[in-house]
Amino acid sequence: MTDHERRLIDLLGSIHRGWRYEARDLPGLPRWWAHRYQPVTPAQHAAGARDTVARTTIHRLAQALGHQDEIIHLIRH
Repeated sequence: MTDHERRLIDLLGSIHRGWRYEARDLPGLPRWWAHRYQPVTPAQHAAGARDTVARTTIHRLAQALGHQDEIIHLIRH
């Protein structure tokens, strides 16, 4: 992981705190992964929340995590 990528992951971690992040270099799999520390509830899962999110770029991962936050916010309220 480059220094730039590490800084972006650190930034994601400060914005989306409920996730653990990793980069994978396996052919055919997305590079960037985020795993929730707390599993989603059945109601959250039914609304589209996921325990793991994976995307090909950090920017796409950030967008997906924003969407996940929206789902959790809507289900809590």
